[in-house]
Amino acid sequence: MANKILVAVFSAGGVTRKVGKEIADICGGSYFEIIPEEKYTSGDLNWMNKRSRSSLEMKDPKARPAIALKLVNMDEFDTIILGYPIWWGLAPRIIETFLESYDMEGKTIIPFCTSGGSGMGNSDTELHKNVSGNVKWKKGVQINRPNEKAIRSWLEEVRD
Repeated sequence: MANKILVAVFSAGGVTRKVGKEIADICGGSYFEIIPEEKYTSGDLNWMNKRSRSSLEMKDPKARPAIALKLVNMDEFDTIILGYPIWWGLAPRIIETFLESYDMEGKTIIPFCTSGGSGMGNSDTELHKNVSGNVKWKKGVQINRPNEKAIRSWLEEVRD
């Protein structure tokens, strides 16, 4: 990929972080971790508890968890490879916070997800509503562990 690439990921348990770092290494992109201002505890992430923080956020389509650090040079990137775990069949609400925090005009966004039990579903296309303007979306993929061959193949498919 010839343009400047940002690999931005939110990782609750570390899996998405590992995959994102591998993607950044393979494509030569810059790595940025989307870290919540209020870190998630194991209790917050208990999807079996309908009152856990993550459950409540995912029930509320308007929830936008705050992000601890803002990327100051977003305008330098042409392509955003966006990684997240699947929560309730969707990207966590903090991904929507991230997308809505920047001007994505003219950028290409390429989502990927990790999941312990479900597929990507509509999580990638659901994110389109959080970005306005001239944005090129590429088809997302699920990658559950660093796998150089699979990542290279996917990057080749989504290359401009």
